[in-house]
Amino acid sequence: MGTDDRATGTAGHRPPADGGRPREVGGEAAEDTEEALAIRSRVTLRINGRAHSLTVDHRATLLDVLREDLDLTGAKKGCDHGQCGACTVLVDGRRANSCLLPAVAQDDREIVTVEGLAGSEGDPDALHPLQRAFLDRDAFQCGYCTPGQLCSAIGMLAEAEAGHPSAATPPQELCTHPNGPAALGRDEIRERLSGNLCRCGAYPHIVSAVEDVIR
Repeated sequence: MGTDDRATGTAGHRPPADGGRPREVGGEAAEDTEEALAIRSRVTLRINGRAHSLTVDHRATLLDVLREDLDLTGAKKGCDHGQCGACTVLVDGRRANSCLLPAVAQDDREIVTVEGLAGSEGDPDALHPLQRAFLDRDAFQCGYCTPGQLCSAIGMLAEAEAGHPSAATPPQELCTHPNGPAALGRDEIRERLSGNLCRCGAYPHIVSAVEDVIR
């Protein structure tokens, strides 16, 4: 079966070139003023195993920099308020809403976007198992939320493996296995992925794809 770009993060729409960020200060180009220099810093962003050194505006979010400066457009700008999950990436192994993270605060942290998932299991040409499961289960329709769903699910699986409970974790399980991996039934998976919205309603297929990977 051919690879669908909705599951690999190569499909999507660009926001306006200015990304909503101020470009003018005092009527002059921001980059040419002392005021602009005072609100920019040099950082090193480690993304998908590569280091990127660049100067970023203190007001820019990680999502802005990924999409506009590094051409990594898999993470999507949906609500821009951290409520839809379309912008989810992994930061030091933990899932995070990149639309809420100041890029300047991510200096030298390990960031993984959907573009970095394929090949991460050792074979540079192979999809991540979860990407393959999404394709096999047809766990998307328009694909806009899929990169965020994938990154969130990978982060969620790591959290469950580390024994972090959710609001759906039965109290008896907390007592029986206080430090072991959390059991992931369909209710647990739905609860743990509830921060990622799918306007197309592909939730049952997404849950099934995650179950396939767990097995």
